[in-house]
Amino acid sequence: MSQLSPNISLRIATPDDQALLEHWDKQPHVEAAAPNDDLDWEQELNRKSKWEERFIAELNGRPIGFLQIIDAAREETHYWGETEEGHKAIDIWIGEADDLGRGYGTEMMKLALDRCFSDPEVKAVLIDPLESNTKAHKFYRRLGFQFVERRRFGEDDCLVFRLYRDIGILQL
Repeated sequence: MSQLSPNISLRIATPDDQALLEHWDKQPHVEAAAPNDDLDWEQELNRKSKWEERFIAELNGRPIGFLQIIDAAREETHYWGETEEGHKAIDIWIGEADDLGRGYGTEMMKLALDRCFSDPEVKAVLIDPLESNTKAHKFYRRLGFQFVERRRFGEDDCLVFRLYRDIGILQL
C-alpha cells in the first residue's frame, strides 16, 4: 500500500503569526532544539530583509511548522561567519509534538530545497543543528547533507552540515 505525500505548502510568515510562533517556541521539543533562541517575533516578523525569507508550513491549510531561508553570505549579523556566495542556510521546525515523525519535516525540506536551488546561483545549503540533537543529524544525513564541522554559535554547540546542489534529496 503506497502512502500519499502530505499536502504541505509554504506561505510567507506575517505579523499575524506572532502568537502562533510564540506558542510553538514554548513547546518542549522546540525549546530542546533551540534552547538559546529567544526571538522577538514581533520584531522578526516586521523586519524586511533581502537576505532572508520566513514561511509557515501548512498541511491542508493548518499551520504545522516554521521555515526560514537565509542567504548565509549576506546575512547582516554574520552568524555564519565568512561564507562564500551561493550558500543558503535553513532553519526548520515542527510546531506541535503530535506532528513529529509523520514525514512533514521531509516535505518541508523538499519545498525549501527546491526554493533554494531554483536560483541557479545557489551552490549549497547549510544547516546547524545542536550537537546533542542526534535525531536531526540522522534526518539531515538521510536527506544527503554532509557533515562539515563542529562549531559554536553563541552559546550553542552545533554540527554544521552542507548539501550541494547535485546530491541529496533532489536526486530521490
